[in-house]
Amino acid sequence: MTTGTPEELAGLMPPQDLKSVYRRTPVDPKAVKSRWWRRLLVVGSALALSAYAVYEMWMVFAAGKITWPEYIVMVLFAMTFCWIALACSTGLAGFYALRFGPKPQWQTAPLTKKTVVLMPTYNEDPARIFAAIEAMASGIIEAGEGEAFDWFIIADTTNPEVMLQEEEALLAIRERLGDKARIFYRRRRENLARKAGNVADFCRRWGRHYDHMLVLDADSLIAPDTLIQLARRMEANPDAGLIQTIPRLIRGTTLVARVQQFATRIYGPIVGTGLAWWVDRDGNFWGHNAIIRTSAFMECAGLPELPGKAPFGGHILSHDFVEAALLRRAGWVVDIAWDLDGSYEESPPSLIDMAVRDRRWCQGNLQHAKVLPTRGLSWVSRMHMVTGIMSYLSSPLWLLLVLAGFALALQAQFIRPEYFPDTFSLFPAWPVLDSERALWLFAVTMLVLFAPKLMGLALGLSDKTLRQESGGAWSLIKSFFLEVILSALIAPVMMLIHSGAVMSVFLGADSGWNPQRRDDGSLPWGDVWRRHRSHVAAGVILGLAAWYNSWQLLAWLSPAILGMLLAVPLSYYTASAKLGEYFAERGWLRIPEEAEAPAIEKALDQTLPYYEERLAKAPTLETLATDPVMARRRLPLIDAVAPRKAGVVKGQDALVFTKLSDTTDPLEAFSFMDNKERAWLLSTPELYQRFVAMTADKAVGAEV
Repeated sequence: MTTGTPEELAGLMPPQDLKSVYRRTPVDPKAVKSRWWRRLLVVGSALALSAYAVYEMWMVFAAGKITWPEYIVMVLFAMTFCWIALACSTGLAGFYALRFGPKPQWQTAPLTKKTVVLMPTYNEDPARIFAAIEAMASGIIEAGEGEAFDWFIIADTTNPEVMLQEEEALLAIRERLGDKARIFYRRRRENLARKAGNVADFCRRWGRHYDHMLVLDADSLIAPDTLIQLARRMEANPDAGLIQTIPRLIRGTTLVARVQQFATRIYGPIVGTGLAWWVDRDGNFWGHNAIIRTSAFMECAGLPELPGKAPFGGHILSHDFVEAALLRRAGWVVDIAWDLDGSYEESPPSLIDMAVRDRRWCQGNLQHAKVLPTRGLSWVSRMHMVTGIMSYLSSPLWLLLVLAGFALALQAQFIRPEYFPDTFSLFPAWPVLDSERALWLFAVTMLVLFAPKLMGLALGLSDKTLRQESGGAWSLIKSFFLEVILSALIAPVMMLIHSGAVMSVFLGADSGWNPQRRDDGSLPWGDVWRRHRSHVAAGVILGLAAWYNSWQLLAWLSPAILGMLLAVPLSYYTASAKLGEYFAERGWLRIPEEAEAPAIEKALDQTLPYYEERLAKAPTLETLATDPVMARRRLPLIDAVAPRKAGVVKGQDALVFTKLSDTTDPLEAFSFMDNKERAWLLSTPELYQRFVAMTADKAVGAEV
């Protein structure tokens, strides 16, 4: 049997010093510089718009004497408005680039260098992963560039049954593709530093074999021509360190997943292209669906451990932003390939799954506060990190703004104004607000908030192909309104979820590491109620307090209150695949990829049933314990473990060894162990060889 991995070629990937600066000499110094005037237009416009809005807010309160609660409201308003103003100006830039801007040059030269496609996985569905790899690899082979790509599954799987399915899938894909594709597999025994540590382990052991590595995620799917084009662009630009695609969401079955994929398909290109336009050569990395120059990554992007304990210290969780910043600090170009189609991923199927994912991202992004002072970073790289931090801090800021506005209303009703201040005045100091200016400011805020969505809709309606593939103008318009309504209802719930996540991080809770659900996100009513009861309670309290104050305040807060009150049914029904199918059949939230599935998705759908059927018959732990041939078959697939130093014994090694020694029956040995210990046994060559010998002895004894 072919071994699971190629020969190791050890290389260094030193942790970077965040207090000292390393810079390389670029091949073309002009090509690595970003165009300053683009930043001036986008960031300058956002700042000017924010300054205008803050001035208008000041004038609303300046009609009377400004009180300290009003100062608090102004500060919170300024912080939150800057956030949406930047999104608005970025969307304007994206609209311009998509309508009038030139596209990057398409590269056509044959590939001469080697690229490895990395598929990290952690307890994910092996059938989906290996079917996707076969679909992509087959397309590359048909395009005549199969020799330029290797495929490497780097697993951190800890579930023993999933481990065995991964190994069976590896055997299956090698049988199906034969020598037309080189497909390797490695599973780490210890999941040090999570995904970042997984990729770094690959780089140190095999990275020097490859010029480029194209990093995927467990739900990634990239068209073969897009994969090839990314490799060609890396070869064409020797100063390129990383090229990131803008993935599109597909295969959503639940209503909330379809809302997300409609939004990213119709509005996403506006903001994504605008971001690529103004950050220019100071792009960002989103952790997957991107190609990286391996030597640059190993030399310049090794992650240090942050001082202190989790959740702010230790391993860097949101590693991608930091790796892009370190590459850029060293003088490498980080591009966002906004023009490339064919890059896909999937979305969480429910609000609860989104909350689980966002809790992990929240901790990782807040952790960047310790990375921001790093010497030598581009200010745009710091801006990426601030944007990531604000994507979660904005929720508690919005919540505080709502509460501060509520406090102003309560003050007006229950606290007697100081009509006659201490300083001498002939006239009383009436508490006055400029209501006309307040309404105007509200209109401006709503326009800025919805501008990217409106521009996305306008672009969709003006693009004949996109409009027709989305079901026509009416289908696009009705889907737009449905997305806006559902997003408005979901927004206050997500605001509370993110606020809770931020609070838990500041209280010292670590996020853990759980695999993401990909399909139907439905849960029993009781589970949904337990997850959202605090959000419903918040809506009840806020609604009663607003109603007690005045019906005008209740009407003003009704969108937020309604979303909170409906949190349970909203979460339950939007996670239903049946409801998602109902809307899909009637043309709601349709995207072009549903009208005509991409070729790579069709290839996945054709291949997936084979792997599902094959893995349904994969060996189990019981098989290994009763069939010595099957037990021995997986020996070459176990990752190498460094020899044990004399006198040094890992606790897990000793524990598993002891439980193996307590019996001569392999099945009984498994019964002594929990899943973590079984996984350790399956991942440790010396212990597993002892287990194989035990199964052989048992089989011989049975024959005798």
